[in-house]
Amino acid sequence: MMTPMAPAATVRERLAALTARGSLVQEEGEKLRCVACGHRCLLGEGKEGVCRVRFVRDGELRVPWGYVASIAADPIEKKPFFHVLPGATALSFGMLGCDYKCPYCQNWEISQTLRDTAADAWASPREVSPAGIVSAALAEGADMVTSTYNEPLITSEWAASVFAEARRAGLMTSFVSNGNATPEVLDFLRPLVDAYKVDLKGMRDEGYRAVGGRLSVVLDSLAGLVARGFWVEVVTLVVPGHNDSEGELRDAARFLVSLSPDLPWHVTAFHPDYRMSGTAATPLSTLARAAEIGREEGLRYVYTGNVPGRVGGGETTSCASCGETLVERRGFRVVASRIGGDGSCPGCRFRTPGIWARGAAPIPLGRKLSPGTAPEGGKAPN
Repeated sequence: MMTPMAPAATVRERLAALTARGSLVQEEGEKLRCVACGHRCLLGEGKEGVCRVRFVRDGELRVPWGYVASIAADPIEKKPFFHVLPGATALSFGMLGCDYKCPYCQNWEISQTLRDTAADAWASPREVSPAGIVSAALAEGADMVTSTYNEPLITSEWAASVFAEARRAGLMTSFVSNGNATPEVLDFLRPLVDAYKVDLKGMRDEGYRAVGGRLSVVLDSLAGLVARGFWVEVVTLVVPGHNDSEGELRDAARFLVSLSPDLPWHVTAFHPDYRMSGTAATPLSTLARAAEIGREEGLRYVYTGNVPGRVGGGETTSCASCGETLVERRGFRVVASRIGGDGSCPGCRFRTPGIWARGAAPIPLGRKLSPGTAPEGGKAPN
């Protein structure tokens, strides 16, 4: 299925050979503007984008194609998606490169390729076809394929090809992203993506500038995802001394509530990694307070992550109407699930927003449904 590449060429040469003509591009005079991510790089001949893996050659935008740098079967809860197919398996795949440079990245070995020589030493792309990835998913008994590990926006054309193959095989699809998107890429992905997780890294533009992004782009992307009908869940990694102030956490919760009080918000613990190996892990008290702030601001589904079983109730999905436990988890494992395939509570019949059965239409965000009634809208993605 997958063939290791010959090691003779440099990483840059190997990746340049594994490309296809990109479709997320606009012509501007003699240059090409890439619209795969919020940087919207304007590139002349021979130039590469911020991500280092999208570049112009012979008048064409070349984009990553035909390989994976990492592939594994994971619990869907690891993405994390808590309102999508509890207990299901996702076949996760990733490529190389990123449009950000987060100093705490847990996947820096693949995300910082061509930016950090230490990451280059880890690069080991393996050639594969979309059908090969889908075959691997089916062999693992997966319900979903997920583009993740590095930043999937910069490899959107490849992900779309994999997802089209996955849809033909009856599998669902998802994106795990930093949210540095454009309207063009969201429109491109919408027909092929069921669920989309966004990392909201904070609510201060200076924090985003430090990792190479802009806060406004991510907030606009979140609003665009919700407006387009993606199933969306949001993660905030709570990093001590960076985004853990009560004011910043409250601003994040208020923004999410403004989109929908039904948006699941995962506040997760930082663990020392990459260039922040000397920073202390997030205290449990800080994580518990972050979750409390989310609930105070009106979010109905707030979860704590990376600390299995250590914050009481932090991994449990409860009915927003009657409070009954619907899905009980410990870490990435579902201990018990009582929610119906239609999202209904066994007690009061209230339907919790999410995608609770493979191929089912999502119960949409932002609507409080009457007990026992069918959700409005929620047409299943094509």
